[in-house]
This record gives sequence, C-alpha cells and structure tokens, in this order.
Amino acid sequence: MSDGERFTPSAPSDHPACHRAAKSHEDPQAVENFRRKLKYFFMSPCQKYRARGRKPWKMMLQILKIAIITFQYLHLQNLTVDNHAFERTDGVLTPLSICQDLYQHANVLPANETFDIDPHVETECVSIYPISLYKEGDLEKDMNITLDFQRLLAVNIYLKVKAINLQTVRHKELPDCYDFSINIKFDNRAHSGQIKISLSSDVQIKVCKDWNVSGSNLHYQLIVLFDCVVICSCLLSLILCTRSVYNGVLLLLEYIRFASNNHRRRVGWSERAEFINGWYILIVASDTLTIAGSVLKICIQSKELTNYDVCSILLGIATMLAWIGVMRYLSFFQKYYILILTLQAALPNVLRFSFCAVMIFLSYCFCGWIVLGPHNDNFRSFNMVANCLFSMINGDEIYSTFTKIRGKSDLVWMFSRMYIYSFVPLFTFMITSLFIALFTDTYETIKKYQEHGAPPSELQAFIDACKDPPSSGKYVVDDESSTFWCLCAPCVNCT
Repeated sequence: MSDGERFTPSAPSDHPACHRAAKSHEDPQAVENFRRKLKYFFMSPCQKYRARGRKPWKMMLQILKIAIITFQYLHLQNLTVDNHAFERTDGVLTPLSICQDLYQHANVLPANETFDIDPHVETECVSIYPISLYKEGDLEKDMNITLDFQRLLAVNIYLKVKAINLQTVRHKELPDCYDFSINIKFDNRAHSGQIKISLSSDVQIKVCKDWNVSGSNLHYQLIVLFDCVVICSCLLSLILCTRSVYNGVLLLLEYIRFASNNHRRRVGWSERAEFINGWYILIVASDTLTIAGSVLKICIQSKELTNYDVCSILLGIATMLAWIGVMRYLSFFQKYYILILTLQAALPNVLRFSFCAVMIFLSYCFCGWIVLGPHNDNFRSFNMVANCLFSMINGDEIYSTFTKIRGKSDLVWMFSRMYIYSFVPLFTFMITSLFIALFTDTYETIKKYQEHGAPPSELQAFIDACKDPPSSGKYVVDDESSTFWCLCAPCVNCT
C-alpha cells in the first residue's frame, strides 16, 4: 500500500480486499484479528454482551451511582440560626465599636468658594458595652460622639455576635457554632448630602468547644454509613473507568505501531482522539470530586472540620458531572444523541468565534467603565459593567440604563446613547445571530449525516472492513479467564 493510502474496505472479511495488509510482513490473519479487536473496543455495552456475554457492569454501576449520589442530596436541610449572644473575651463582653474616619482638618465654605483641608485621615473610636455593665451617668459620658460633617468620611459600627445552630439536633446531627462579624457603614466620602448605608456580615463556622447530646446517634451513623457506600461505589467506578481509559491508550499505541509498520502512515490527532473516550474522563472527574466531597462531608458531620463551602462545591460539581455523564448512553441511539453530536462538531468554530466576540465585549466594558462610571451606578466597577452589558444582551437593564443618565451633560448624554445604540444591535442582532447560525449549520450537517451516512475516518474505514457481527462468536478470546482477572489486570481485550 502506498504512502498516505486510506483504508477503504469494500467487501466482507473473507474477500481479498479485506487482506490488503498481506503486502506487508504481517500475517493476514493477524491483521484481521487486530481489526476485530478494534471493532470490539468501539462496540456499545449491549453489543459487547452479545459478542462475549459480558454483562455491562460499568453501565449498571453508573446508574446506581447516580441514584445514590442524588439521594445523598435529598436530605439537605434549610438551616436557620438562633440563640445569639455577644462575644466574650476572657469572660468580658466584647463591646460594640463606633469608629469615624475624619480629615485631620477641614474648613469648607461653599458660599465663598473657599476651602482649607488636610487630606490625611484619622480614626476616632468609641466602645460601648451592654447597658447592664454601666453605672448611672457613665453611659451618657461614653456615648458623647461629635460628628463634624465637613471632616467626616465614614462612620463604621463593628460588633461580634455568636450563635449555635440547634436545628440539626432534631435530625440527630451535632450543632455548629457561628461567629458573626458585623459591620454597618455610613459612607460620606462623596460629601453630596446623601450618606450611603451598607451592612456586611462575615460568618466563621467553628466546632463547639463543649457539647453533649443525649439520646441515640443511630441516624448519624446511618448517614456516615450511606456516605461510605457512596465512596465505595465511586471508587469502583473510578477504577473501572480509569482501566478503560488505560486500555484505550494501549490500543492506540498498538494502532499507531500497526499503521507505521504496515502502511508507513502517521495517525492524525482526530483518529487518536477516537481512542480516548471523553465520557470516561468526565466520569473519572465526577468520581474524584464525589470521593473528596464525601470524605469532607463525613469529617464535617463528625465535627472534625467545618469547610462547608468547599464540601458543597465539590459535591455540587460532582453531581452535575454525574448527570451529564448519563448522556453517554444516549450515544447508542443516534436520534437522541443529536445535541451532543452538534455541540461536538460545532465546538472548534464556536471557540474561535467566541474569542473574537469576547474581545469586542471587553472593549465595550472598559469604555463604559471609564466614561459612564461617574454618571451611572451600573458602571461603577468593571464587574458591574460586565453584568449590565450581559443583561442588555438578554433584553434586561436597557431602559433603566437609559433613564439613569437622563439630565447629565450633553456630551455624556450623547455618548451614552451612541454607546448603547451601537452595543445592543451589535450583540443582540449580529453576534448572537451568527453564534446561533454556527449551531444551525452544524445541526443541518449532522441531520444529513444521519440520513445518508457520514464519511468515515481512516480508522473507521479500517474497522468497517470486518463484517463479523457481535453474535458471530469470533470475539471470544481464550485468554480471558474471569471477570475478576479482567478487572484487576488491565488488558486491551477487556471491556
């Protein structure tokens, strides 16, 4: 076979056309066996069952795993916090602090259009303890706060509150202790006559120092036992899918050597990607995150750790990936798999198109932030600009953005109109329409392939030369001793 010649079989496996590799030093029967091995590798679980009688354990395990992972989240509770108390340090209540940020000196006379100001900032704080700790007359003395609005930049109120969440006791779970750091800010930096008020609250979850819950803890033990079942099932799924990926890599290397030695042909990246099942990679990632999140969940339930955010992110992403992985089994039914085929075929063009669209979007973000930031609250920060413009693409925030710039200077008003009038049609009518057109064209191509057949790759053409059906009995090999050996010793003949 000459360099670059494609595998173009056109006859059954017993026809001489199936044995073109006979021109090489390889045995024709060995070539045919290798072709049959490749065909078996790309079979569906049902076809593999008909070929070798092996039950689709991975598929059944994935279905079971999805069920138990989803059930693991059906018991999440809506938690509320009660039993608040002030923080104590060495037995003394932590006071509420009122701090004001002031210019060191400011003498502003708007009527005379004169001012004398020292821009250095100083902070003055007053601590206020609970009323029960004050003697008569002391409270009025400590509460003596003078506000100089010409010098005033901001007033901050700081307090710390502790709480214990007792709701989990009803579910036989140990409560957590919460430390709240609360800040109430009166912002007068603009000196516009309007003071902005904001409230921020940071919470730190801790393990309670001394706790005692009487009664049975059977429910807690059952939850831990269920989490252990989830970990074991995901670990088994991780081993099986990793083994399948490893077998695919081994078969890929064997195919590369075969193509190089017998046909002097280099295997392209598109053919190599066919050996690496992306769904297995997705399941491996899901299993890894589920195992890590479940271990962290057990540590949280036993009050060894309190990393709720990390645990929820790990388990949330793992559940999403597990459900997406179900679509792999729709690939055996082409009519139901058309969404994935369309996304897969359109992905390269979509990435290139999105790169250009993002550059244009960022240019509008920076421009709006610089010009309209002082005049519109929606453009005060880069993050707010991005949110506002993305909302405009979906038809939101357009009218409110127009009205918020009403009454500004003529130059800013004119710029804002040109800015919005150019952005909305560009992204809503042009870029979004072109983006949809990429998927539409790909969808039409996929439909034609389903009706008339897609042009096979060189790998698929080589495999299609083997006409042995799964039920022919020719796929049973003698070196398979047991399913346990197939699980423990990776080999390319295993499913």
